[in-house]
Amino acid sequence: MLHLHLRKRLMGAIEPYPARTFGKRFLDIAVYVAGILGPVMSLPQVILVYVGQDVAGISVISWLGWAMLDVPFIIYGFAHKERPIIITYTLWMLINFSVAIGAVIYG
Repeated sequence: MLHLHLRKRLMGAIEPYPARTFGKRFLDIAVYVAGILGPVMSLPQVILVYVGQDVAGISVISWLGWAMLDVPFIIYGFAHKERPIIITYTLWMLINFSVAIGAVIYG
């Protein structure tokens, strides 16, 4: 019981979604946009790997590691019902696995 009381004091009340204030609504939208744009900005790397078949300087271990590190965040997103986290890290995982697989194929 002390744990719940302490958590409420530290975290405060859960904010409604969508937020009621303009600033927080804007932030909600910005998180979705950033969560999609980040992985999209890595698409040139995927294109370079698959179209150009250029894997010079690509570390399979690094890209595979980044993909694996996305999994806990995706699980966290589902556990806490946080759609922006689920979307963002699923997209990152797809990008990271794509580069790693391409590096294996063309390396």
